Amino acid sequence: MRFLLGLLIAVALAVVFAPRLQRYLPPGYDPFAPVSVTDPPTLITRFKLRSLARDPAACLAILAQARAAGRIDFTAERTTTGACPLVSPVRVRSFGPVALSSSFLASCPLALSSAMFVAQSALPRAETDLGSPLARIDHLGSYACRNIYSRPDARLSEHAGADALDVAGFRLANGKDITVSRQWRRDDAEGAYLHSVFSQSCDFFGNSLGPDYNSAHAGHFHFGMRGFGLCR
Repeated sequence: MRFLLGLLIAVALAVVFAPRLQRYLPPGYDPFAPVSVTDPPTLITRFKLRSLARDPAACLAILAQARAAGRIDFTAERTTTGACPLVSPVRVRSFGPVALSSSFLASCPLALSSAMFVAQSALPRAETDLGSPLARIDHLGSYACRNIYSRPDARLSEHAGADALDVAGFRLANGKDITVSRQWRRDDAEGAYLHSVFSQSCDFFGNSLGPDYNSAHAGHFHFGMRGFGLCR
């Protein structure tokens, strides 16, 4: 509640003083500028990312700019109907120089948030913390038309809307594999890397769930769009 109140106050002040201040605002702090994949994950950036869920055309335009900048490779997919409808989904094939274990279907906001996370956290931290570029992200999938934990009485999972990605590990250019299941609890550089990128993911996604959350996430990170910075 305090977070939302603070955000509303910040937006209100920005509207009042925008004509004078806009030219001086750095990226990520201008509520009127379109989101860029290089914007830091400020409260303003996260608010704009959330609003893009209601504007698929604007989201796809920003994603296309990210593709032109070499931050993501994707193809647009058709809107679908049925039990788990998808509005303007995309198929993500890579994040710039970072390959994927396989392409995955994503909502546009998930694709954009993921590209920001890779460009600003997972990729640079691999080089600074582990001394090798990040070459590939291994994942367990995104879209699945099911309820939470596949329980018949539960609400639809984020995966039912292609609004979540389950990341199992990272491969470096030097061939080293870093997996959540084996190295999350290790007290070494690889374990520190996993904890670092997981902590930073909380700034890019609505929720980040990891091995400390419950046994269902013992072997992967769940990056989803619901919520506002839930990190467990």
